[in-house]
Amino acid sequence: MSAPAEATWWPHSLTTSRLLLRPVEQADVPAHRRMWTDAEVRRHLGGPVDAEVVRARERLCVGARGLLSVVRRADGRVVGSVLLEPDARAGRTEVSYQLLPEHWGHGYAREAVTAVAEWAQAAVPGRDLVAVTQEANTRSRRLLEGLGAVPVEEFVEFGSPQVLYRLSAAAV
Repeated sequence: MSAPAEATWWPHSLTTSRLLLRPVEQADVPAHRRMWTDAEVRRHLGGPVDAEVVRARERLCVGARGLLSVVRRADGRVVGSVLLEPDARAGRTEVSYQLLPEHWGHGYAREAVTAVAEWAQAAVPGRDLVAVTQEANTRSRRLLEGLGAVPVEEFVEFGSPQVLYRLSAAAV
């Protein structure tokens, strides 16, 4: 299946009961910088990003297609990010996510990934939606399996064993 048309591929924003998922704004950049450089956030993502890459990301992340800030509706605080990439993995759409450590354990990642997965599967029915996590990342694996995602492939990437999960439309 070819990539969806640009105009229909990405929503402006998604809202859940507690969260707003919207394109990154300039005021969000410090929270994103923390996610890219925090050793705990990056433990299963290849480690903190180096300063040169951080500077480039800071310039490019505002309004970047597919990258959403996960914002707590109650107070407008950025708690994380979700990235949806069409054709990221051999024609499959990949969803990835990260949250700042102080927001772990509140169900925000589950809520955000569910919203993005439901949107993506409704927008482009029949297109494979996948997520990849390190085999050692038990929290992420539990989250994906709790959403009904099924492991379909194991491989080594960035020097670590990875698991690719497929999210089915019926599961989320």
